[in-house]
Amino acid sequence: MDVAERSRERRDERVEQRPSFSVVTGGGLDARARAGVSPQFLHRVRTVVVCALVFLALGACRVALSTATVSTLQANSALRSQIKEAQTLNEDLQVEKSVLSSSSRISRIATQNYGMTLSTNREVVDLSSASDSAATASTDATSASASASSADGDAAQSVTNTDTASPEA
Repeated sequence: MDVAERSRERRDERVEQRPSFSVVTGGGLDARARAGVSPQFLHRVRTVVVCALVFLALGACRVALSTATVSTLQANSALRSQIKEAQTLNEDLQVEKSVLSSSSRISRIATQNYGMTLSTNREVVDLSSASDSAATASTDATSASASASSADGDAAQSVTNTDTASPEA
């Protein structure tokens, strides 16, 4: 029995030393296909994708800045044209104001439309007393010069009145 037992033990040892058929280690073409993509290739692809995204982001920023610049320039142009229009309107209104507020126009409208005339009666109030007769003499000289200047003003008004009265005739 010893011999039979020893031969069985040897057979069991040989069976245990043999590799199984289910585990295959090797490196043929089939093994490379099943291995997948190498980590180096994935790293390179990621680097290219990141560079492309950075390039696209910079391009988008450039387009956004250009668009903002163009819109600002258009707004400035519109404001300049509005300012020019306002200045032209201001000049026209100033001319219109000067025409409408001229004294000759006002006196012509008052004379023609409302029948108004300048007053020809002037009343002079003398507040001096009899004791101030010396002062009266000097006052008479100044009042004579004042009446001469008012006569000039009356003459100017009468010229204006005759100028405005001529269109009616």
